[in-house]
Formats: sequence, structure tokens, C-alpha cells
Amino acid sequence: MEGDSRPLSSSAGRWGCAPSRCRQRDPLLSMLRRDRVRPPEPPTRSEAGRRALPVEAAAGAGADGRSAERASERAESPAAAMGHNDLMGTAEDFADQFLRVTKQYLPHVARLCLISTFLEDGIRMWFQWSEQRDYIDSTWNCGYLLASSFVFLNLLGQLTGCILVLSRNFVQYACFGLFGIIALQTIAYSILWDLKFLMRNLALGGGLLLLLAESRSEGKSMFAGVPTMRESSPKQYMQLGGRVLLVLMFMTLLHFDASFFSILQNIVGTALMILVAVGFKTKLAALTLVVWLFAINVYFNAFWTIPVYKPMHDFLKYDFFQTMSVIGGLLLVVALGPGGVSMDEKKKEW
Repeated sequence: MEGDSRPLSSSAGRWGCAPSRCRQRDPLLSMLRRDRVRPPEPPTRSEAGRRALPVEAAAGAGADGRSAERASERAESPAAAMGHNDLMGTAEDFADQFLRVTKQYLPHVARLCLISTFLEDGIRMWFQWSEQRDYIDSTWNCGYLLASSFVFLNLLGQLTGCILVLSRNFVQYACFGLFGIIALQTIAYSILWDLKFLMRNLALGGGLLLLLAESRSEGKSMFAGVPTMRESSPKQYMQLGGRVLLVLMFMTLLHFDASFFSILQNIVGTALMILVAVGFKTKLAALTLVVWLFAINVYFNAFWTIPVYKPMHDFLKYDFFQTMSVIGGLLLVVALGPGGVSMDEKKKEW
């Protein structure tokens, strides 16, 4: 206030002493002031926990129970998802371990299985020359010479193609030659009008597409160190077409009846076919299909149990080796992967 002429400071007035004496008591005064204005020490972690417990208990007691239910649901759903991921992870680890162990041998086994039906059919042409020639002659009325030429072309084309594929020489030309054999037999044996055999021939063509894609990758590896652009689209689409055509074989194995085994087989087989076709978990799905198809093939196409003179022997034998060729194509999928046009490849970009 303007009229106040007291010379004492506010601190001196409160302590009731002159300024000179306050200056003498400065150390004591400073200590007292520090004691008065010292902020309270923060509670320790254990004390904070003990203080928070009553508050949390009161909040939990005041809730209507829905928060507890939501918490339990959140606790259970990650556990279920974790269990599912653990199962898939274990299966994928097994597939990776299988690939590491068989990495050097799997492509050779795949090629052998893939060309097995051509090898068996070429040998059949040799031992059944007259029967095959007479069948073509009677079906098409083409005469002895053309029928014999057809049988000879099948024999020579299939055996030569098999030798080139196994020796890994001119594999692309061998694949094109075997494609021609498939097209020729599809017309000559009227397979074009039999949906089941047509789908199996298309599946066989899918295996050849994968073999052709593998030969293209081998050709690129010969020029290691040479700068190249990213993987060519023709190879990617050949792998995609090969995967899609391979699954046609499994469509011929679907059984539309009410038995439990047939329903289970149809559901599992369809799911695996879709996974291979779209390229999701491709190696694991293809390896599972290999095991499943091999078991079905040995059980249903056991031609060795039928006497040789019965027509059923040749029919089951043909069916057995054609299925083995599709197994070879699936093994190529396991060995090479799905290719660029697949969900597995897109996941790497995501």
C-alpha cells in the first residue's frame, strides 16, 4: 500500500526480527524454508500398488461384469489363434525340413515320376504294336500304313522325350514333343469327348508346363553374374498354368455319395486344390496332396493284383502311371515353389 512506510520485508515481519538479525540467521532460515517447501517424495512402487488396489477393487466391484467377460474373450481368442499358428508353423517347419533333406534328389524324382506315363506308354506301343495299329485302323479307317506310322510316332516321340528329360538335354524341345503326343492321343483315342480322361490329360500337360518352367530357370542359371531383369513373366504364368491344370486330376477323384469318407475326402481335397491353385501355403499343400494322391493311387490302381491277360490290368496300369505323372508335377511345385503369380509371393511384398 502507498501509505505503509515500514522498512521490514514480509519475511522479517513474519519472524518479528530486524533485517540485520535476519541476515545473521540466514542459514537457519534457509534450512527452515527448505523443510517447509520440500515437495513430498513420490511413493515407492509397492506403496503405489497398495494404494491402487482399493481403487481397482472398487472399480471392479462397481462394474456390471461385461468388462470381465470382454477381457476373458480377449484372453481366449489369442490363445486359440496361437494354437492354430503353432500347428501351421509345425507343419511348415516339417515341409521345410523335408525340402532341406531332399533338396538334391527331389527334382530328379519329380522328373522321373512326371515322365513315367510316357515311358510306360512308349514301352506299351512296342509290346502291343499290332493291337494298337489294328485299333487305330478300325477306328479311323486310315489304312495299315497310317496306323503303323501313328504307333511308330508315339513310340519314338515318347521314348525320345523321356530320355532327353532324364538326361536334361534339350528339355524344352522334349516338352514340346510330349505336348504334341498328348494332343495327338487326345484326338486319336477320342479322349476329347470323355471328360474324365480329358481332365487327366490336361493335368499331365500342367506337369509338362512346370517342367518347361524349370528348364527355363536352369537356362538362366548358366549365365550367373550377368545382369538381368526380374523374373520373366512367361515363366511365372507357366507355373500358374501348371498349378491350375494339375488340380484337374483331383477333380476326377471326387465322389458324390453320402458316405463319411467320401465327404471328408471331397472337403480336404477341394481345400488343398484351392490352396495349390491360388498359391497359398503352396509347398505344404502340394506335399500333402502328394502323400494323399500316392495313397489313393496305390490303393485303387493296384494293377499288379490283376492278371496280365485281363483288360482291366492295362486300364489300371495306364491310370496308375498317369497319376504318378501328376505326382511328379506336384513334386516340382514343392521343389521350385509357386512362382511369381501366387499369394505366397505377394505376401513378401505386403
